[in-house]
Amino acid sequence: MVTETGTTPEQPLPHNIPHHVAIIMDGNGRWAEARGLPRRAGHEAGTENLRRVIRAAVEFGVKILTIYAFSTENWNRPRWEVRALLHILENVIDRELDELNAEGVQLRHLGEPDRLPVKLQQKVRHAIELTRNNDRLILNIAFNYGGRDEIVRAVRRIIADGLPPEAITEDVISRYLYTAGLPDPDLIIRTSGELRISNFLLWQGAYAEYYATPTLWPDFDREEFRKALIDYCQRERRFGALAPPESAS
Repeated sequence: MVTETGTTPEQPLPHNIPHHVAIIMDGNGRWAEARGLPRRAGHEAGTENLRRVIRAAVEFGVKILTIYAFSTENWNRPRWEVRALLHILENVIDRELDELNAEGVQLRHLGEPDRLPVKLQQKVRHAIELTRNNDRLILNIAFNYGGRDEIVRAVRRIIADGLPPEAITEDVISRYLYTAGLPDPDLIIRTSGELRISNFLLWQGAYAEYYATPTLWPDFDREEFRKALIDYCQRERRFGALAPPESAS
């Protein structure tokens, strides 16, 4: 069927879209270099794209969106780039917080805030507190986050709390992670064509479905997001078990 404007109408998404989607936002630098622009321009374009993806997540019915914004290893990048990334995060909070709050988005931070500038730490805490009761979409921002570091810190807290070895279960460890109280991601998307998880949600992503696309993050628009969701809906999740036998006709 073709509409009067000559376009094919968009088919509705299946009902089994992922509840929790996580995204490794990769390719900002390559996007800028391909256009003869400085890397900072790529990061800024990626930040603008995040606004579109958040809106699409709400539209598509995703309830939890986790984005990998800055890893514990990113501190090893050139100082000017680290400063630029910190400045971009601060600007995002300044510019977008009121709108995100009005749209019912709850902001959470995954990672340790201790290495962030004090002023930025204060803004992060304010954003979390302001939006804590919103329930339209939970937006987890992984900033100064590393999967191994998260697990190490969780183990340290378990030991500090004096739990005996026999009390330590998978559920207990999950309660000590930054994502405590949230379901594990159903789908992890990586842009830019790279096929690695880069120390992201190592524990939580154990049985997540993965989707890699060559599209660079600033170009990962609503339609690309939709493609990823459709691909997920066509998969059969077995969590290590066998598929149930087909019933006899």
